[in-house]
This record gives sequence, structure tokens and C-alpha cells, in this order.
Amino acid sequence: MCPFLALPYGESVKKMAYHKVNADQRTQGQYLDSDDLQATALELEWDMEKELEEPGFDHFRLDGAVQQDLGNSQSPDLDLEPIQPSASPKGRFQRLQEDPEYISHYTRQSPKSHRCSFFQILKVFCAALILFIFGIVIGYYAGKKCPSPPASPEPNNPHIYHEILKEIKAENIQQIYRDVLQSPREDDVDAAMRILLQWTSHGLEDVRLVNYSVLLDLPGSSSNTITLKNSGECFYPDGQQCSKVTRTLHSQDLLYSYAAYSAKGTLEAELVDIQYGTIEDLIRIQTTTNVTKKIALLKLGQSPLLYKLSLLEDAGFGGVLLYVDPCDLPKTTDLAEKAFMVSLNSGGDPSTPGYASIDGSYRQNRLNLTTLLVQPISAVLAKKLTSIPENRIQKDKCVPLQLSSTDKKIINLSIQSVTTYKTISNVIGYLKGSVFPDRYVIIGSHHSSLNTYGGQEWASSTAIITAFIQALMLKVKRGWRTDRTIVFCSWGGTSFGNIGSYEWAEDLKRVLQRNVVAYVSLHNPVRGNSTLHPIASPSLQQLAAESQNINCVEKMKCPGSNVSSVQTQGDSDYFINHLGVPAMQFSYEDINTSENSSFVSEALFPMHATRTEELDPSFKLHENIAKFSGYATLQIANEPVLPFNALDIALEIQNSLRVFLGEEVDASQLLAVASRLRDTAELFQSDEMRPANDPRERAPIRVRMLNDVLQSLEKSFLVQQAPPGLYSV
Repeated sequence: MCPFLALPYGESVKKMAYHKVNADQRTQGQYLDSDDLQATALELEWDMEKELEEPGFDHFRLDGAVQQDLGNSQSPDLDLEPIQPSASPKGRFQRLQEDPEYISHYTRQSPKSHRCSFFQILKVFCAALILFIFGIVIGYYAGKKCPSPPASPEPNNPHIYHEILKEIKAENIQQIYRDVLQSPREDDVDAAMRILLQWTSHGLEDVRLVNYSVLLDLPGSSSNTITLKNSGECFYPDGQQCSKVTRTLHSQDLLYSYAAYSAKGTLEAELVDIQYGTIEDLIRIQTTTNVTKKIALLKLGQSPLLYKLSLLEDAGFGGVLLYVDPCDLPKTTDLAEKAFMVSLNSGGDPSTPGYASIDGSYRQNRLNLTTLLVQPISAVLAKKLTSIPENRIQKDKCVPLQLSSTDKKIINLSIQSVTTYKTISNVIGYLKGSVFPDRYVIIGSHHSSLNTYGGQEWASSTAIITAFIQALMLKVKRGWRTDRTIVFCSWGGTSFGNIGSYEWAEDLKRVLQRNVVAYVSLHNPVRGNSTLHPIASPSLQQLAAESQNINCVEKMKCPGSNVSSVQTQGDSDYFINHLGVPAMQFSYEDINTSENSSFVSEALFPMHATRTEELDPSFKLHENIAKFSGYATLQIANEPVLPFNALDIALEIQNSLRVFLGEEVDASQLLAVASRLRDTAELFQSDEMRPANDPRERAPIRVRMLNDVLQSLEKSFLVQQAPPGLYSV
């Protein structure tokens, strides 16, 4: 390629033309044909336009150029003016003279103005701004004209609770109850599967069957016997003589009149009357009698059975005859002639104490949970053993049974049972919460496979929880949900020591301890028909009292029963005593809530098909229990601030200390601490609880923190290694 010719700078040139001359052609004198010259001319014009676009040529403007037909370099028509060549990348060029008539076919436009670019950007910006403002105006007026959708009611609106509870009807509960009883006798797994299908049919989607293989102590092939050596008479636990033909009606009752997990064998020893087996009773007896390997005659009541048995075992007794004093039984019942069943299991699978009975768990060999031979007997047999004279029996006043101190009786006690592994099943259903799905409110019933023992009670419990699910799911299907998750549970193995609830809770202990808010129990809801007996943890006592008043608007009167904080029995035990979860329970009873009768419900009397319908023929009592329990469950599951009362906990502690300690001098410091706890609780109620209950001051994070504190209140009072059968909280 040839170098460019140097172009002069100075005046602007209006028209210029260049003619490319090949140096070799001029020196050698060779000729180019016309086609080659034309192609060369086109190359020249293209190359020149590219050259003029270089930055150094911006001040030139080409108006025109005449394309000349160059025949050859030596044509006489060409008037070439010699010029000084300069180097150019395209070759050598010859500058031509200006031709005023020259017209260029290639013009170069001047570069765009920066000012023009600025105005174009400004135009685009203004157009976008106008469109944005116009959109805001349209949206504003469109929003004013379109009616807004109606606001959904508050999730804690009491009207919603009443709409749900209105669907709970006595006839529905009665129908569910009869359906349960009409099914043939089944084992625990079959009964649980029927409940699962019922819950699923009512719309509860997440329902699971959880199985555990556990160690059960079942009755033997023949009934246990009690023989009075003084007269040679042999008795069955209900008082029938062994020589006579047993009644075929309810013959299974005799087999199930036993103490599960008792020691097995035979013991012949003197009978010692220790009344209720309190520490005072034991001190009184031991001052006059050697009780080693003797048989104790013990009444149920006043304190938990397992606690009293632990005292007797420590004292050296070898056996126990257990009964319920007729004075502690309700007058409306005929339980005096019936024996009963008890379980000596403190809770859970005895072969896996403290951990769940899942695959791979280590099994301990614990066939007996006590060294005592324990046998429940009826009150009729207890009268025969005590030989009460007729002149001591008063018609208007009940005289407690008592063995004469001068009457010495030798008893031969024979106990047999079969220990084996069985599968029990829990039915667990979940209604997931919409706001706090990680907070659980548990409502629990139980099912039983112990033939007639507790059969009607578990059928009542199952019917009530199923009716509540049915009513609740009608509202859920219309789009409503509770804020917190409700967990519906039907436990298996309750009669043997709350095995199903213990195993499930031990399996999920960490999750439940962190997430469970409260437990609502439906354990044995209708045991009588005279008195409503609500029991609640201290923090839930106000809610339990409020739940009883849901029918006040209709009936214009409210029940006057007081809420008790005595220890509850049933499947709530693990949640209360091991997890520190507040619990409540509603039940109808005939027994006065006296000190002596507070633990009589530990006895499982046989219940038959007609008993429950005799107590509640219209099933209105079942309906009331379902509504009371359902209202409390909805309140806990749906209120933004948990309906717990910290002040009631402090008051319960203070009052209990005053009762137990009395005027002891050493108790002054402890009472002072309880008084400061009460002052702190009052301050917490006024400064934290009241503002949080005001929707205008309710910050979500603050409410969540407050609920976590309320949820953990009773966990602070858990007692490690509490005496058997007693509260751990």
C-alpha cells in the first residue's frame, strides 16, 4: 500500500479531486484497460471517503468530484499538474485543480450537535414524568370509585367462637357415642383406626396413626383370690365366695379386678388396718405393731396411690388390700359391690423408662414395678374383713370402715397376671395455625381396649372430641383458621399408666417442650351428673371460669362452681409434670371434692352399656363439656395474647405456703419471698399484659416475646424427682 500525500492545512478547500497514479505505470509506461481504470476509480472514491472521515479531516467538506474515465496514464487528454507526492496508506495521489463545475456524489454530513442530544433526553424525561403522574391520578380516582372488599372479622371475634360451638349438638354426640359402642370388641390398633377414619371423614386432613410396642401387664386366666384363714373362707375381689358359681353376667369384671404391674405370687400374713396410709397413720401403727411382711388394708383417697405405696414399701409391708370406703363413694352409685382396677405404673412403657419405645430402644427387664402384692377389693369384701357390728351402721350418717385393734386376722393373698408386649396406637390430628403454626394447643381424649373397664368413659371422651372436630371443620371449610395449631389426640394404653401419651411426648420431648402452649383434657368427662368439677393450672383458672359462662346469654344464669387446682389424673400427666405445660379439664361428678375423695378416681370401675345413658340420657352434659372445652381451646389457639394469668400463679403459691406452713417462725422468710413474687406478678400484669391487649399498642414482635414469657411461666416451677404420683410442678 502507498502512503498518503500530505494535505495542506489553512484555508478550507471547497472542492478537491484526487487522481491515483500508479508509480510503476508511470515509470514502466504500461497501459491499463478501461475496466481496470474504472475499478480503480471506484476504489479511490471509497478510500477517500474513509480517509476524510479521519479526525484530522473534520474541517474539510467535499462538495463534489467528477469521475473521469482514465483510458491510460499517457492519454493526451489528461492535463496533469505535477505535485509533490506525500505518503498515504492507500497509495500515491495526485492533487487536481479545483473545478467549479465538479459535483461530488459523496457528501459527508456534519457531526450531530451535543445540544440536540440534550434536548432529546429532556423530551424523553418529560414524557416519562407526565406518564407517571397520569398513572398516579388514574389509580387514585379508580381506587375511590371501586368499593373495597369487606374487611374480614377479627380472628378473635367471640361471635366466631359461638358460631362454631353452636354446631356442637347433643344428638350428634349421642350418635357418635352409639356408633363407637356398636363396634365389636377390638384391640387397640383397630379402635384407633376407626377413630382416624371418623376424624378424616369430618374434614381433618392431617391425621396420623402412631404405634408403639410396649410392655403390658394383663390379667391371668383365673381371678385372684383372698382367703380368710380364721374361717377358711375364700373370696374373689368383688366379695363373692370362691366355692359358689360365679355370676356369668359381666364375668370379665373379676379377671380385670387387679393391680397392673403388681408383684406376683402368694403371701400369707396378718392384716393391718392403716386407713388412708398417711405418714401419721404409719407412725401410729408402727409404734404398736411390727409391720414387716404384713398385709396392709388401705383406703384410696387423700393422696396419690403410688405415693402411699412407696411409703408402705419403705416401711416393710409385703402386700396391700386396696378398697374405696363407702363414705367416699357417691350415694347415687352402686359401686360398693364392685371391685376395680388400678395401675401401679407411674407413666409410659415400663421397659423404657424416660425414653420412647421406638425401634432400636433398649428394653429393661421390669416385670414388676413394686415388691408389694397389691389387690383391689370391693367395699363389700372390706366390710366382711373388718367385721363391723350392726349397731355401728347408722342410716343417716356414714361411718368409715375400720378394723378393730383387738381383731387379728390372717389373710392368704394369691395374685397372678401375665406380662407381655403389645402394640398400642395413638391417633394424632393437626389443624395447622395460620399465624403461629409452631405453637401447639393440644386437646386430648383416650381410647381403651380393656373390654368393659372404663369403656363408657372412653366412648364419651371420643364422642366429645369428634363432635368438636366436626363443628370446627365446618368453619375451616369456609376459609377460617385459628392462629395457632390445634393438635387433636386420642391416646392408647391409658388404663395401664398413660402409656400412649408418655411415649409420644418422650419421642418428641424437645419439640413439645418448646412449642406446646396448653393442654385441654377430656379424660373421663361424665362420671356423675350432679356437679361440674373444673380443674385448671393456676395460670388458666380465669379462663376455666370464663369458659363456664358461655351459656349465660341463653340461660340468663351462670354456674357457680369454683375452679380447683388439685392434681388431675389422665394423659395430661406428662405434659404437666415433665414439660411444665398448663392444663385444664372439665368433668361432671357426683363425688364431693373433699380431701378424702380427691384421688378416688384412680380406681377404674367397670362401666357398662347403660351406665352413661343413665347418668346423661339427653347427652346435654356431654354437650356442655364439649362447649366448655372447645371454647377454652379456641381462646388459647386464637387470642393474640395468650389468656394466661401470672398473678394467679403467685397467689396460688402464697396461699399454699400459708396453709402448709401456718404460723411457723422459720416460714417468715419464705412467705416474704412469696409476697415479693406476688408484687412482681402484679407489676407484670399492669405494665406488660394490659398494653399488649390493646390493639392500638400491639406490636407483633412485642406480643411474640410476651407470649413466650407467658408460655414458660409454669415451667419455672418444675420440681426434679418429685415423690411418686405427686405433682412435679
